[in-house]
Amino acid sequence: METRELTCIGCPMGCQITVELDKGEVVSVTGNTCARGDIYARKEVTNPTRIVTSTIIIKNGDKPRVSCKTANDIPKGKIFEVMKDIDAAVAEAPVKIGDVLVKDVAGTGVDVIATRNIAKMSDV
Repeated sequence: METRELTCIGCPMGCQITVELDKGEVVSVTGNTCARGDIYARKEVTNPTRIVTSTIIIKNGDKPRVSCKTANDIPKGKIFEVMKDIDAAVAEAPVKIGDVLVKDVAGTGVDVIATRNIAKMSDV
């Protein structure tokens, strides 16, 4: 039997959660005060994922970079590959919130989207 201690990030409470596993299967989750804690803990110990946030270079924009994030969570083990693709990306202004900046980043099936509007330099 294996025991893992986690701090839940499912809600602002930050509960200290204990997960017991047997041969990689979750046997019990304790310490959570809401259902989100149970969901978070089970996923974190079996298939951890993350939303990645960063910035991408913008050409001809009123700002030099645009903030971005993965549209959905990606496997935690792919974070460095995702960042490599994001670092290599360059977008052309104008950019609107929600625009896809990198399609299928690192082969995850998840797009990287803009989280800020950037005007074209001549439109300013």
